[in-house]
Amino acid sequence: MQTIVLEEPGRFILTDTPEPEAPGPDEALVRVRRVGICGTDLHAYRGKQPFFTYPRILGHELGVEIVALGSSSETLKVGDRCAVEPYLNCGECIACRKGKTNCCARLKVLGVHIDGGMRSFVRVPMNKLHKSDTLSLEQLALVETLGIGAHAVDRAGIEPGEFALVIGTGPIGLSVIQFAQAAGARVIALDTNTHRLTFAQERMGIEHIVAAQEGPLAAIETITGGDLPTVVFDATGNADSMQGAFQYVAPGGRLVFVGLFLGDVRFYDPDFHRKEITLLATRNSTGRDFQRILTLLEAGKVDTDPWITHRAEAAEMTAHFPSWLEPENRVLKAVVTF
Repeated sequence: MQTIVLEEPGRFILTDTPEPEAPGPDEALVRVRRVGICGTDLHAYRGKQPFFTYPRILGHELGVEIVALGSSSETLKVGDRCAVEPYLNCGECIACRKGKTNCCARLKVLGVHIDGGMRSFVRVPMNKLHKSDTLSLEQLALVETLGIGAHAVDRAGIEPGEFALVIGTGPIGLSVIQFAQAAGARVIALDTNTHRLTFAQERMGIEHIVAAQEGPLAAIETITGGDLPTVVFDATGNADSMQGAFQYVAPGGRLVFVGLFLGDVRFYDPDFHRKEITLLATRNSTGRDFQRILTLLEAGKVDTDPWITHRAEAAEMTAHFPSWLEPENRVLKAVVTF
């Protein structure tokens, strides 16, 4: 079967590999139709992705079609189109026992810790398939990205009417923006990339955008009437940005780290204590998030039309991928077709 392997940083190969064996009990064999490219894949290509070894088959944002089921199911059947929840949790650790499957102590993520979906077929647990009778395969491939933002906003506990600052308007930041808006927040977007800020304002209706190069703290104070935002999301995965995010949080506010990087986060402790800031990490999403997102997409309450800016067939991806890292190409979300 057609398979794309990241052999080492900076080098993909397109090869043929054997098709998977028949699915075992509680497993499904799925045909991969669409694969979304995300920051994790870009970091892996650059050799900067935490918890990663080579060679690896990437691909965790998947729109798939069920080919075979290893056991009977009341909800799934052959031919169903599904989004794949790529977080394979153990079901036994303290996090799993409390329903926090996204931070399982032994979590394995498809395309990161184990081989993922950049291939024609893959076996996955049946309980990680979330079907839709109406959504397109491309929409299904976007559910995982949307889940990151949905889960982060849930963690923040946004109240309608409060100011929420989202730092970074890449795909993850935009997913945070969509769900912060749905929760009733007054969203402010901050980025160094003016094209992405304009995109966020024009396509997602954000009232306030701030360029990071133009005195952002003063601009944010003006927007909020001197109060500063009561919730701040950093979706950059950039050390300087994450460490600088503390300054934007209002007294008594929350700071949510959505992105991550390989290193230490440092902050000035007296200001952290003076403001009594609540610092939150957010990781991946849960099955509940997937189901909620599917419901919102099917109801037309979340719009995926602006997202996909670049597409490629699997046979062409290895040639196109390096260009997707170039800022001038303005890649928001690339999707690979198998």
